[in-house]
Amino acid sequence: MSESGRPKRIFHIALAHEWSKALENGAYTTGSLETEGFIHFSTGRQLLRTANKFYRGNRDVVLLSIDPKRLAAELRYEPIEDGQEFPHLYGQLNLDAVTAVLIFAPESDGSFVWPAGLAKHEDEL
Repeated sequence: MSESGRPKRIFHIALAHEWSKALENGAYTTGSLETEGFIHFSTGRQLLRTANKFYRGNRDVVLLSIDPKRLAAELRYEPIEDGQEFPHLYGQLNLDAVTAVLIFAPESDGSFVWPAGLAKHEDEL
């Protein structure tokens, strides 16, 4: 956890073809930026809930690990219906904020587990 009480990294689950397009274009965007005005992110504690709720069984996703301090666009933590605050990015994701890209394949039953090889930070336990 940083001094501000916010996590030192956040995550975004991206469709693999959208991530490939971002590498060609120099910035990442997704449909939610146009329809909702922001890109959805999750903290480490929220990651598996998000993955299993919205991406269960999807084998065409990658996990982006992001350093919030490197983001060029505005990042806001906003409450959703259950009171949790989720990070939302109000603009494109600049590629230099992405610190790791991991294959994020679901288990045989379609569920996601914490990615092997990705150490958990204190604030993600």
